[in-house]
Amino acid sequence: MMGSIMKEKNKKSRGSIAKEILFYVSEIIDEKSFSKRLRGSRLRVKFGIDPTSPDLHIGHIIPLRMLRRFQDMGHDAVLVIGDFTGMIGDPSERGNVRQVLTEKEVRDNMKKYVVQASRILDIKKCEIHYNGEWFFKKKFSFFADMFSKFTVQRVLERDDFQKRLQAGSDISVLEILYPLFQGYDSVAVKADIEIGGTDQKFNLLMGRKMQRRFGMPEQDIITLPLLIGTDGIKKMSKSFGNSINFSDTPNDIFGKGMSIPDNLLSSYYKLVDENFSEEKPPMESKKRLAFLLTELLSDKRKAEQAKKYFEDAFQKGKPRDLRDIAVHSMGDTGKAIGMSQSELRRLIKQGAVEFEGEKISSFSFEYPKDGVLRIGKKTFFQVKRKK
Repeated sequence: MMGSIMKEKNKKSRGSIAKEILFYVSEIIDEKSFSKRLRGSRLRVKFGIDPTSPDLHIGHIIPLRMLRRFQDMGHDAVLVIGDFTGMIGDPSERGNVRQVLTEKEVRDNMKKYVVQASRILDIKKCEIHYNGEWFFKKKFSFFADMFSKFTVQRVLERDDFQKRLQAGSDISVLEILYPLFQGYDSVAVKADIEIGGTDQKFNLLMGRKMQRRFGMPEQDIITLPLLIGTDGIKKMSKSFGNSINFSDTPNDIFGKGMSIPDNLLSSYYKLVDENFSEEKPPMESKKRLAFLLTELLSDKRKAEQAKKYFEDAFQKGKPRDLRDIAVHSMGDTGKAIGMSQSELRRLIKQGAVEFEGEKISSFSFEYPKDGVLRIGKKTFFQVKRKK
């Protein structure tokens, strides 16, 4: 398994791990306080994540690995899963109102989160909370008190909201309240330090303000760089269709790894091999990266099989050992391969779906016979046509 790749070696000194922490951060607030805290007693280090999709993607490795480093220094890792805030959805870097999820959708999404996070964290020594633990139990008087401590003007100062106001786009009241809910999580778990991506800076700062309003010492915050997705343009997100997910098949992971733009290789290599050298030919570097990513999320044997599949399918032009799916039309294909209808429609619109070498242009397509279905650049299925 990938433990030998990602999990920090216990023999590392606290000092060397501290240097690694400082090397990978984008910003620390407040640096003086943070340095003093590191030299002091055991800290409570928080990372929060909302279950807005069914599984984690490799962009989550960056904050999870940082949390693991604090664990290896002897500090308490506190993982907060937002079963309450996940229903609202974080408005960070959103150009429009996010769809509100139901409680059931959030519960279904978060089923795999702890298991997937355990691939990076020492989960037995991790303190895990769901923020519904405190929010679902609160009465209106609590929320009235919490909301009264802040003004709408202060919340609307965030860049995301300003851009939407200037563009004439709507901002829901729930989105305005979201930073307050996330900020209160830091009060509830008594966080000394909170970790998050650079897009989370406003929410992390709100945690400091919320703690101050509730008479607690302010947490220090660490922002980390965001991983650009496989499209080379937007931050990695399942909603953008540019993510490598923990639950992807080994063949999909390897194929997506091979599609990473050359200029992003070094940032992806930081997830699996910090000694990456750009002296090697891009194809050689990319194939090794794809192998390590596949090994990271599955195991070495499956990574070797995925590599062979890729070489047979794309370098020798002979895809084989394809997964069989029994389907009649494109309408029942999504369920058979574990892909949402909307994602499949998007790929068809982009011309990224073929049957027997011919592009499929309509979601109403019906399979005329058995044959090979290609979805995206790297994924093939053997269609067994249902009568």
